[in-house]
Amino acid sequence: MKEQEHYKLINSFFFLHLLLLLLSSFVQPSAAARENPFTPKAFAIRYWNNKIYKVPRPEFLLRKASPLSASDLARFTQLASTNSLSNHLDSFCKLANLLCFPDPTISASTKHSPDGKFSVYSDNNFTNYATGAAGGLNSFKKYSGDENEPLDTFRRYSRDSAGHNDDFTSYASNGNVVSQTFNTYAAGATGGSGRFTSYADNVNVPGLKFTSYSDEANGRDGSFASYSHEANSGDQGFSNYGKSGNGLSSDFNTYADDSNVVGSTFSSYSQTGNSGNDNFTSYGFDGNVPENKFNSYADGGNAGVESFSIYRDQSNVGDDTFKSYAKGSNIEKVKFSNYAESFNQGTDNFTGYGDGAKGQQVGFTGYGQGSNFKSYAKKGVTFADYRNTSSSGSNEVGASQIASKGKMVNKWVEPGKFFRESMLKDGIVMPMPDVRDKMPTRSFLPRSILSKIPFSSSKITQLKDIFHAFDNSTMEGILNAALGECERAPAVGETKKCVGSIEDMIDFAVSVLGQSVEARTMESVNGSKSDILIGKVRGINGGKVTKSVSCHQSLYPYLLYYCHSVPKVRVYEADILNPKTKAKINHGVAICHLDTSAWSPTHGAFLSLGSGPGKIEVCHWIFENDLTWAKAD
Repeated sequence: MKEQEHYKLINSFFFLHLLLLLLSSFVQPSAAARENPFTPKAFAIRYWNNKIYKVPRPEFLLRKASPLSASDLARFTQLASTNSLSNHLDSFCKLANLLCFPDPTISASTKHSPDGKFSVYSDNNFTNYATGAAGGLNSFKKYSGDENEPLDTFRRYSRDSAGHNDDFTSYASNGNVVSQTFNTYAAGATGGSGRFTSYADNVNVPGLKFTSYSDEANGRDGSFASYSHEANSGDQGFSNYGKSGNGLSSDFNTYADDSNVVGSTFSSYSQTGNSGNDNFTSYGFDGNVPENKFNSYADGGNAGVESFSIYRDQSNVGDDTFKSYAKGSNIEKVKFSNYAESFNQGTDNFTGYGDGAKGQQVGFTGYGQGSNFKSYAKKGVTFADYRNTSSSGSNEVGASQIASKGKMVNKWVEPGKFFRESMLKDGIVMPMPDVRDKMPTRSFLPRSILSKIPFSSSKITQLKDIFHAFDNSTMEGILNAALGECERAPAVGETKKCVGSIEDMIDFAVSVLGQSVEARTMESVNGSKSDILIGKVRGINGGKVTKSVSCHQSLYPYLLYYCHSVPKVRVYEADILNPKTKAKINHGVAICHLDTSAWSPTHGAFLSLGSGPGKIEVCHWIFENDLTWAKAD
């Protein structure tokens, strides 16, 4: 009997073992188990497990880890250690998934005929193109359209040509992080015209440079129509444009209108020019915080006409600087009509304007607010219907003033971008803004490489060398902008840090909130730019007032986040439903700022909601690929 029981027990163990073997053949190993333990992602997983206490890993964050293989990681770490990354930038950027602009290749442009048509064409370098051409037409239509990070360079284009026409239509439209450079364009040309129509329309972060454009040219027409229309957060530079030109005509129509935070710089524009005619019509119209600088503009010019009509009209805030404008000129006519009638006060500075000029005529008709005139020529200047609101002695914008602006205040505040806490309730229908991530796709760098790349404005020369950023290039602007924001002194009560690796982000969140923290973001972009129905709402940490760490992307070669502590907030998770079918389409994360007393009176939240600093709480969604950290429940 005992022997039979013994055999039964052995058989039971045998069948149990066989069953486990069969089951294991159908069970796949976990993602962590399959991951090569020496890859950046595997290291980030181990780092999370060691630093964060019993909180599930956020897969959306780990997907941003560097895609470098273990061997590539070792190779590029060694190159970074010896300051040799610059020599391998192309392969580094491709394998590490970074934002880099390729070095432009030299085109065989001297072999082209003076007549050229470039349709649905992209990413090229036109060097010494159409130099000395007599007559003819070059047409660029739908050039570099709908591209991510298009890079085009025009050097010595149409130089010393005679009667040669250039037409840029629908050029680089709908692009993302556009970099276009025109160097010595049409310099010394006689006659002919250059037309830019629908140039860089609706682009994100345009970087457009015109250097030595039409210098010493004679009788050439330039036209910029619908230039950078509805563009977002970029810079345009015109250096030595039309300098020492004779009888040049330039028209800027609907330039940068409906744009968002676009800056333009005109340096030595039409300087020492003769009988030039420049018109700025509907320039920066309806823009949001446009910033324009005119340095040494038309200095020493002779018998020219400069006209600014509907300039920065109906824009929000904005800053213009006219430094040494028309200084030492002769019989120059400058007209400002309906200038800077913005609905929120901007800043205008006129320094050395018209100083030492002879026979000038300067007229300001319907000029807006907030100006400052220094060293301004007193003769030959007229002011008609001039309204300078800055003399009131107060810079505050009250809620009643904002409300009186009507629809205008909402022009640059997308519906649903800001809302009140009371809107986060089951059954509420509200608009959702465009929550899509508009940044170029990039990955974090592994800490082993990141720690060997400088991150300081004092090391900008070294950074420019690593990322092949030549002077005044779009990449140089990207580097400087991010460094400037990251090195800015924190606001009162703010703790901030810019992070370029998952490990650095984890360290910062833990330093502020402790080891029991959780990272959250919006599940998808479903419902974006449409009405949504709020479903089940859950307050994080029981809906109590808490502290969080919010991280927002910055534009940089590698994935860089600006992270900062946000005190006195409430964080919520909410199901997002289709208002018609009631079906769940998304799961969102919202943060409500309870203390807004330090916010600007012209902050978009107050323009949208109609109140002021410290008077209301302000809520907003966490957009795609941004995230917020809070203590785990």
